[in-house]
Amino acid sequence: MRNDYYCVIFSPTSICRRGAVMAASVVGLVLMSAGSAGAHIEVFTDAPVQAGTGPVTLHFMAESESQTVGIVSVKTQLPEGIAPGDVALASGPEGWALTPTADGFELGGPPVAPGVDAEYSVTVALLPADSTELPFKTLQRYADGREDAWIELPSDAAPEPQMPAPVLTVTPAAPGAATPSAPTADETATSGSADTAAPVEASQSTDEESNAGTIALVAGLLVAVAIGAGVWFWRARRSS
Repeated sequence: MRNDYYCVIFSPTSICRRGAVMAASVVGLVLMSAGSAGAHIEVFTDAPVQAGTGPVTLHFMAESESQTVGIVSVKTQLPEGIAPGDVALASGPEGWALTPTADGFELGGPPVAPGVDAEYSVTVALLPADSTELPFKTLQRYADGREDAWIELPSDAAPEPQMPAPVLTVTPAAPGAATPSAPTADETATSGSADTAAPVEASQSTDEESNAGTIALVAGLLVAVAIGAGVWFWRARRSS
């Protein structure tokens, strides 16, 4: 009876099967966690831009996390130095309209199709001259009332936040450039576009680093499970 028990519990086939189940469970949990943190909102430009220049068109992509309901709106807090009145809608989902708020803008309308990202663009009259990192903290809302707050900024305690705010990186302003106080739309229209400088650091690089870290973590967990199964089998054979 004892030998039969060990044959069932500690046989190589049984151990391998148990190890595979454990590994699959670990991988599933890791990938589920990575997926929830991976979805986000991105902001980028068509060409390199420099602080203190404008007008500049910013493109946003709000990734969908639902396969059953669509995105209905986004509400964005503008970085310091950009006034709500200096932002205009360039393009967006059909039927969506932009409304200025006290500290930014809200863009919304009929829900996009479930599982489809919301892509939209706004034109900013002039970028601040005193900053090269421009965060656009955004609330993303779905047709069922769900709201995702993409408002977290990296810190020493959390260099890769779970709900990161979209951040636009630009090159430093030209020497002597300063952010003027609330230029009017007419002034902005006649000012034209300024020269552009070095490339923008794409926000995708952060995603690639995060994905690489996830893959390394999964590989390490698989190795640990395999080693644990081997040690278990070796001890079982000795005790039998």
